[in-house]
Amino acid sequence: MKKILFLALLSSFVLGADMSGWNNSEAEAEAKAQKAEQARMCEVYTEKIKKYKETMRDDELAQATLNNYVRLQTKFCAKE
Repeated sequence: MKKILFLALLSSFVLGADMSGWNNSEAEAEAKAQKAEQARMCEVYTEKIKKYKETMRDDELAQATLNNYVRLQTKFCAKE
């Protein structure tokens, strides 16, 4: 009985250690992908603001739209 308990604890420790390494590499890959997506969105909103200002109407809705683009650009271009 003690051997079975020891083997169960040992196997869970080994699997847990193995899985934690796998999770770290997966988390790193996810963080890298998220950073790349944030950089892409920063470029998208920077370009969107530039183009929108060229053809922007002179009314409250247009200004609200521009303000929203600027807000999103600030969010995605923020340095962490």
